[in-house]
Amino acid sequence: MRAPRSLHALSYAFVGALGFVPGELLLLQIMMAFTLSGLRISPSPALAWKSTSSLRYQSARLHLLPCRFPSLQTSGKRFELSSARMDATVKQEEKPCTVAAGDQSLLRKELYAPIEPFKTGDLKVSELHTLHWEESGNPDGYPVVFLHGGPGAGTSSGNRRFFDPEFYRIILFDQRGAGKSTPLACLEENTTWDLVDDIEKIRKHLGVEEWQVFGGSWGSTLALAYAESHPEHVTGLILRGIFLLRKKEIDWFYEGGVAAIFPDAWEAYRDLIPEEEWDNLVTAYSKRLNSSDAHIKLTAAKAWTNWEMVTSHLLPNEESLKRGEDDNFSLAFARIENHYFMNNGFFPTDSFLLDNVDKIRHIPAVIIQGRFDVVCPMMTAWDLHKAWPEAIFKVVLDAGHSANEPGITAELVAANEYFKGLLQKKGL
Repeated sequence: MRAPRSLHALSYAFVGALGFVPGELLLLQIMMAFTLSGLRISPSPALAWKSTSSLRYQSARLHLLPCRFPSLQTSGKRFELSSARMDATVKQEEKPCTVAAGDQSLLRKELYAPIEPFKTGDLKVSELHTLHWEESGNPDGYPVVFLHGGPGAGTSSGNRRFFDPEFYRIILFDQRGAGKSTPLACLEENTTWDLVDDIEKIRKHLGVEEWQVFGGSWGSTLALAYAESHPEHVTGLILRGIFLLRKKEIDWFYEGGVAAIFPDAWEAYRDLIPEEEWDNLVTAYSKRLNSSDAHIKLTAAKAWTNWEMVTSHLLPNEESLKRGEDDNFSLAFARIENHYFMNNGFFPTDSFLLDNVDKIRHIPAVIIQGRFDVVCPMMTAWDLHKAWPEAIFKVVLDAGHSANEPGITAELVAANEYFKGLLQKKGL
């Protein structure tokens, strides 16, 4: 029997032989693409493929304590397939996690009700840039700063809902060139280290001595860079969808790796660029995103933005797609992202953030990662976990990249609840 020529054909061959339904096909294709791209992944022990032809998920409990999760090592696992139907059995040795603070399943996992800021302002951080900031929740509560993604995505009102408004003093701000900060989509004086300095300026402006830091995607990058630069002001880190801005991560998402999973969306992103420039799409987009022609610039910005909006969720999300249609959002998002990627995140080495983990090893941290995140694939979170085993590592089995994926949302809220409990025990 000839082997199927493509991932698509291979997955459909499995469908016929093993009885998958279309919803299962998507997950199978993602797993195959990760494997074919050189990313070694294995099913979690909480994932069972039953002969009833339906994927059943049972999320592992979040052990939000400073101890190791049950082993997620890729070695030592067995993945057994029956000949006619798929009946996967995963065997692994588990290292027990001692739970000393009661039943962790009691942690809240639902978003809090929408709230409005009690204070907003604009802080001039340079002759050129002014940042918009806001505070919500409890004015006398424990301070937590939310670092948004992109770079260039800006904040939204929904970001406040991850935190208990009666306990936390919730601080949000739009980074340089993003959201309500001015000038919009500006690339001048806009580097990682400018943003790290800005966080310190906001902390001092608001009279905060130390705070909890929360960041996802690019926000995790910035959170790590900030914490490694100012560990004395960080009491806890919650990181989601880990992004270390290494070359292999940029190449995976922007230069063709994800095309194996989203070939239709990939062609829309790629085909804006002439074929003779396909060898470096990030550079090709940079030329257009910095064009003096407004139409060329906006067209490139929307194509770049749409590529990420389409791929950020495990299943299509209309709200995300609609956000990408906004001209101002797309310009800021695409131009600033591309600017940072063209400059390697302004880091001196490719592994800079991993190399400096020792500076934050003592800080309590929770890492939350969607198993099927194709924007910031799990290899990156795994590398961080190996470099920083002291941090709690949570893999959400049925999720992609977005913080709005139900499983990821639940674990982000639970992580904040865990830190709240620790702080309350200290009388804070």
